[in-house]
Amino acid sequence: MAEHNPMRRNLLRGAAAAATFAAVTPAAAQNRSDTAPRELNGQPVPEPAEQQSAGPIRPGRGTFLTDKIAVVTGGARGIGRAIAVEMAANGADVVVLDIAGPVSTASNAMPATPEELEETVRQIRGYGRRAEGIKADIRNIGSLRSIADHIETTYGKIDIVVANAAIQRWVPLLEMEDADWRDVIDNNLNGTANTVRAFAPKMIARKKGRFILLSSMQGKHGTKDAASYSASKWGILGLMKSAAMELGEHNITVNALIPGLVDTALTRYDKRLSETIGETGRPRDDHPSPQKAWDIRAPTVPLKVGWLQPDDISPAAVFLASDAANMVTGAEYEVTGGDSAKDI
Repeated sequence: MAEHNPMRRNLLRGAAAAATFAAVTPAAAQNRSDTAPRELNGQPVPEPAEQQSAGPIRPGRGTFLTDKIAVVTGGARGIGRAIAVEMAANGADVVVLDIAGPVSTASNAMPATPEELEETVRQIRGYGRRAEGIKADIRNIGSLRSIADHIETTYGKIDIVVANAAIQRWVPLLEMEDADWRDVIDNNLNGTANTVRAFAPKMIARKKGRFILLSSMQGKHGTKDAASYSASKWGILGLMKSAAMELGEHNITVNALIPGLVDTALTRYDKRLSETIGETGRPRDDHPSPQKAWDIRAPTVPLKVGWLQPDDISPAAVFLASDAANMVTGAEYEVTGGDSAKDI
């Protein structure tokens, strides 16, 4: 079906934007919606500088990333791949980082592979953009700093960094081995902080940049039997807000993208589906079929879906990376199918 065509967003957006640009003169495209004089009692009202504003209305401003250089961690598959490819579809060159191998025993999901990393690179290049896959462990800040130097030397700049890499462990808190707690926190929270610390200096030097940190709805509420994951994702929200306050003076935005339940390798296994059923108040099934889990959970979600797809998350990342989001920082941007409505 057409909606599953991986080229759909590029073709639809490209055609619509091209048609709009053809019909609008450059002067008209720069018109502000507020045409009245900006003054109070005869005195002019100050306006932000151009780089401090999303600017006037223009076609495609929330989707165009033309000639931006983006870095996406954990991009071999899942949400990371979707974001990397969606950014390429909207004009960015993308460098994808992934360990592409085992991270820890404290992970219920099968590890990503070098072949999956290569597939992400292939899909990016399919949109005519430059792409590179780099095997990297985000727990090693020295390695990340060397990679930042390499990207800046090779591509000339770094505009966007998406910190997505994560692992998840499902074990009751009192039954956790040390690694079940420590390794999840070290990879998800410390690794995300390392990513910011390694790449921010490159953006500070240019007085421009975007960080998008992947949290989770599990970071906004407790999760039975997954305390280390919830704690790591809650910590990312505090990291995001603190970094936004510190980096704002350098014209760098920092935001959190918060997915709900998404069908990826990180969640596609019996234990996660069983917990999904348990979260609705129904008795757990240790080996539920995907259809059973969907049928039980979907009625509890406002948009009546059992879970989302990675491609449902990636357009929000493109917006947060675009010039249209110049004034968006320190924000939590939720894409959940409606689960957000249940939280305060």
